[in-house]
Amino acid sequence: MERLTLSVVSHGHGPMLARLLRDLAALPELSGACVIVTLNLPGEAFDAALFEPLKIQVICNDRPRGFGANHNAAFARCNTPWFAILNPDIRIHADPFPSLFDAATRWPDAALIGPRVINSEGLLEDSVRTNLSPWSLVSRRLLGIRRSLQVRGPARAGERFYWIAGMFMLLRADAFGAVGGFDERYFMYCEDYDLCARIYLSGHGIVLASEATVVHAAQRASHRSLRHLRWHLASLGKVWRSTSFWRVTLKAGH
Repeated sequence: MERLTLSVVSHGHGPMLARLLRDLAALPELSGACVIVTLNLPGEAFDAALFEPLKIQVICNDRPRGFGANHNAAFARCNTPWFAILNPDIRIHADPFPSLFDAATRWPDAALIGPRVINSEGLLEDSVRTNLSPWSLVSRRLLGIRRSLQVRGPARAGERFYWIAGMFMLLRADAFGAVGGFDERYFMYCEDYDLCARIYLSGHGIVLASEATVVHAAQRASHRSLRHLRWHLASLGKVWRSTSFWRVTLKAGH
């Protein structure tokens, strides 16, 4: 596939990464597609030859980098019109790409397209969310309201805003580059919200392709690790102080 480059970052996710790459290698549509695998922890073992016919490029970091920095580095190697970001804990049981590209055809102003995401039990995850306001966070964390938004059509400036979580994103490469990619000041957490906000404000659309489905085995590290929780809180502070958050809030009436 000459129109798509994929980026996957491993943080010691060896078995999960291997399962995802086997899923991708089994898709006829991705035969020959470029997959950039970033090994974010020094010393991670990886054999790209196991996943033919994918064309795998490997980036080995000498020290861990943040989510956005890693995918930006992968994007620097992208020479295709589309760039996909996948978490290593994604599983693909049915090819989502025909539906994703069909959505791109239906909504030519869309710069970011995401699939429907279910968990390992087959339940719908909240991968499509309303504006990241303090109230939305209280609803998710304290009240346990984690329902995925029901949306129709794209989110675009002047219309209802929603954002797509970064475990799986299909991005139009020229639009991703035009907004500057991910903001690397977010080491981890909320960089996906920030990217969606800037794409929305740039006049491009964000689309949920509900006909496409992938499976996500969520890690929820910020629920278990104080370090991850600190990163999450620091990122939320950056969001709520950002111009993008306030512009989205005022434009979309949230």
